[in-house]
Amino acid sequence: MRNFVAIVGAAALLAGCGAGRSLDRARPDEFAVARQPPLVIPPDYALVPPQPGTARPQDTAGQQDTIDALFGSAPRSASERAALDQAGADAATPGIRSSAGDPQTNVIDKGETTRSIVAAPAGDGQDARATAN
Repeated sequence: MRNFVAIVGAAALLAGCGAGRSLDRARPDEFAVARQPPLVIPPDYALVPPQPGTARPQDTAGQQDTIDALFGSAPRSASERAALDQAGADAATPGIRSSAGDPQTNVIDKGETTRSIVAAPAGDGQDARATAN
């Protein structure tokens, strides 16, 4: 008798699982709702066939493309030019970024107090104090 109840219970459980599957099939297919446009490449009439013996354009401008990507090639706005003029950009040494990390560059020792202020942990607030060791 116990086996019979277990078998009937298992059959009812399996029948319940099968009913759940039939509900899943009634939902619409989300991929069928949206129309997919055909994959067509539009013609480009501006293309010119390459001339034999000429340099490839992607090889000749690589360095300039890199400089443009790093530093930008857009013209400066009026406010940016005014800020640079006020900061003295016309008197700046060209290539200063290259010489800043040079071992021959002279630096000024600001002392232990300045180092401790710079190395102080963030969030000490207004009451932060620097102590000299």
